[in-house]
Amino acid sequence: MTKYSIKDTDKKKLKEWLYLMLLGRKIDSKAPNYLRQALGWSYHAPYAGHDGIQLAIGQVFEKNKDHFFPYYRDMLSVISAGMSAEEIILNGISKDSDPSSGGRHMSNHFAKPEWNIHNVSSSTGNHVLHAAGVARAIKYYDEKAVAISSQGESSVSEGYVYEAINGAAKEQLPVVFVIQDNGYGISVPKKDQTTLPKSGDAFGSIPNLKIFHCNGKDVFDSMNTMVKAKEYALSGKGPAIVHASCVRIHSHSNSDRHELYRDDYELKYVKDNDPIDKFKRMLIRYKRLTEEEITEIDEKAAAELKKAHKTALKAKNPDPESIYDFLYAKEYSDHKYPDGLHNEKGESVKFIEALNTTLKEEFRNNPDTFIWGQDIANKDKGGIFNVSKGMQQEFGQRRVFNAPIAEDFILGTANGMSRYDNKIRIVVEGAEFADYFWPAMEQYVEMSHEYWRTKGKFAPNVTIRLASGGYIGGGLYHSQSTEGVLSAFPGMRVVYPSFADDAAGLLRTAMRSEGPTLFLEPKALYNNPDAATVVPEGFSVPFGKARLIREGEKAAIITYGNTTHLSLKAAAKLEKETGAQVAVLDLRSLNPLDEDAIINLVQNTGKILIVHEDKTFAGFGGELSALITEKAFEFLDAPVMRIGSENTPVGFNPVLEKAILPGVEKIYSQLLKLVNY
Repeated sequence: MTKYSIKDTDKKKLKEWLYLMLLGRKIDSKAPNYLRQALGWSYHAPYAGHDGIQLAIGQVFEKNKDHFFPYYRDMLSVISAGMSAEEIILNGISKDSDPSSGGRHMSNHFAKPEWNIHNVSSSTGNHVLHAAGVARAIKYYDEKAVAISSQGESSVSEGYVYEAINGAAKEQLPVVFVIQDNGYGISVPKKDQTTLPKSGDAFGSIPNLKIFHCNGKDVFDSMNTMVKAKEYALSGKGPAIVHASCVRIHSHSNSDRHELYRDDYELKYVKDNDPIDKFKRMLIRYKRLTEEEITEIDEKAAAELKKAHKTALKAKNPDPESIYDFLYAKEYSDHKYPDGLHNEKGESVKFIEALNTTLKEEFRNNPDTFIWGQDIANKDKGGIFNVSKGMQQEFGQRRVFNAPIAEDFILGTANGMSRYDNKIRIVVEGAEFADYFWPAMEQYVEMSHEYWRTKGKFAPNVTIRLASGGYIGGGLYHSQSTEGVLSAFPGMRVVYPSFADDAAGLLRTAMRSEGPTLFLEPKALYNNPDAATVVPEGFSVPFGKARLIREGEKAAIITYGNTTHLSLKAAAKLEKETGAQVAVLDLRSLNPLDEDAIINLVQNTGKILIVHEDKTFAGFGGELSALITEKAFEFLDAPVMRIGSENTPVGFNPVLEKAILPGVEKIYSQLLKLVNY
């Protein structure tokens, strides 16, 4: 093992380190000037005081092999890893050529995905889950590499940080979690965050995890500790934590005033403990460099900054017309049935069988496909509803496995693992029931804008399966519909099939496409004969293609999921009792939405009833109604009407559930009112 010291480290290496430290500090000090001159860098979190550990992180990181997840204070870390002064400034002033995001993400969020320096969110510490996920892929594909996650000490207060470290230890994943401890979370002192002086020690009881401590202000202690931590992670024994004690010399950011909560003594102390001054004094004291050599290196760094500044200022701003670029990643398009419609004859299969068969077919088709979730791989059991039954037996425990009861971990590690290689496809049961998905919302939102935020450099190839809806007597947390909320995020495809063939077809398209898809499964239809259909071999359904499943001219119902079958029964009853023929359009895909099919239906019938299982108030139907009113108002012969569940939670007693959820009689009554308007 290499051991670094002031006496034994190669002089060329010492000069290189000093140059990187001086260059980084000069940019760090200059960044606020860009804001004062209205040039950008409206968010800057200075790293001064973290110099030793950040230099070390960048030096042990091997680009295009290791994976690095920096946080917003990691300027020197990425400079040490190889990013140029120009690239740092381009990010700070949000230019189109910014390698991190092309000006789409907040300044000080440094990245270079081409080198595996990943673009991360502003949510404190959420990238630890991504680091654990990509480390899972590193281990699976047997590569000698590590994932490095860097963060501040206050991030360990987040539950998903525990989930990531605990999960990485359980799976013995090659991750180095670096905690840069400067004693403050913005203005909140560490004593208000944790009972421990060193927050990394909170994880001391976890097996397979090794905790290292270092002086993050000291170059040599930081280098030696990072080397040891990386070697431990590479050993296959498990992850490592590096707890680096630092100081924060300046305010948290350019919108913070630390003199409001730090006294003069403390401010003097942190300034007196400036790591770069200590490093220069050591170089001179031990006669490794002369003052003249240090001055020469300082002047070289100043010249580099000046050159980078001039070049970056000439760079173009992002094109305002580009805002819709990279919203959705590449969709699978080699469909045998371009509209997702067929007239095949044969034996009908149940909804649940269609899902199970399609999952297995796609796992055979792509050996780089994985699935995990809660309770999905226990002997003969395949999830609460047995959708994944038999998969672990056929594809093995490394591709089909159980996850902890931690929805954030399930989704966050899927995001991370998919970063390893674009060929990877991941399916997760995001929660056992859609109602339990809420802990994963932060990761869901993160996933929705990854492709846009990175300007097309990364898209998580993940299909999120959720058993949704009611009509099973499940009550709270087993019967809610969530699509009204979950379809509101740009970048996330959302599908909600009603029949077995559409379930198979949309699942196949989701698993073959790039980017994330939310796949909502109406669990009441799993074994319902009404949803059983013929499923053609290799059937796929394009996103954004609705399905007209009943003709009619008098009025039309727009629906999806469980209420598709209720609507068909209500329409059939109306025709039998009044002779009025009502069309039924099954949306299948909520995002993207088949606007053409909706507008065409309005033009042909003039009367629209929107039916869905979710609450009418703030439900998805409100968006459909607004769309129709805005784009097809002149074709309407009656107000757009809606049927959904009552604006209450779903009750457990069957009497309460029936009173709350839409039923055939409720739909029929409203349909009769619409037809007679």
